[in-house]
Amino acid sequence: MRTDEYNEKLNQPLTIAGQEFSSRLILGTGKYRNSEEMNAAFEASGTQMITVALRRIDFDDPESRSVLEDVDWQRYQILPNTAGARTPEEALRVARLSRELGLSNWIKLEVQPDPKYLLPDPVGTFEAAKMLLDDGFTVLPYINADPLLAHRLEEIGCATVMPAASPIGSGQGIPDYRLIKVIVEQASVPVIVDAGIGAPSDAALAMELGADACLINTAIAQAEHPALMAQAMKKGVEAGREAFIAGRIPKKAYASASSPLEGVVR
Repeated sequence: MRTDEYNEKLNQPLTIAGQEFSSRLILGTGKYRNSEEMNAAFEASGTQMITVALRRIDFDDPESRSVLEDVDWQRYQILPNTAGARTPEEALRVARLSRELGLSNWIKLEVQPDPKYLLPDPVGTFEAAKMLLDDGFTVLPYINADPLLAHRLEEIGCATVMPAASPIGSGQGIPDYRLIKVIVEQASVPVIVDAGIGAPSDAALAMELGADACLINTAIAQAEHPALMAQAMKKGVEAGREAFIAGRIPKKAYASASSPLEGVVR
């Protein structure tokens, strides 16, 4: 491949449901200490899409300040999510609320009946995805790193698949990347690694595997300096993307001399 072909591939935008994004880093809005730190992190990250958990907003309390009041809707694509939904029916109600509020017809689907580990329910997620697609939503489902589920969600029309690197908020990174690699190899829709990323090196690894983007919240929001961490995550995503396109060398079980041995003076 010629240099110009590499550059063209490197500069390809992230395309989701026909919409293009130059940034491949998506940020969450939870766990920030204040709105100033949150907006500074958004700016430093270069993100163009942010996700908002609607179930955590009290719309019945006029004194309750919503994160939506602190975000520039004109600048960022708002991606409502169904975090906290325990059943497909709850997820559908949250999604419809977001549409009624005029936020977006896109929805990040999360169905999590287990409050301790917050692992996504594969059966509930699949059922909810079918319900949301039938209702006209653009669905971006959060799942475990399950290649078969990812394939079936793509088959029914989901716009992306979003496998977890590790449990939400754990900062464990990607302890076992093999299944994410399989998902990437098989998917025809964007693969967004979501949850568990703790450091820029984790984001870089996800992108080196061929993921199309990363979604990060806790690792940035809870950092001592969120904006600086957001900037570092941006660089990690970009470096990983460049490495994937450049094509890494294969791993070997033995050494390989860096310098040629032919003609060596003995």
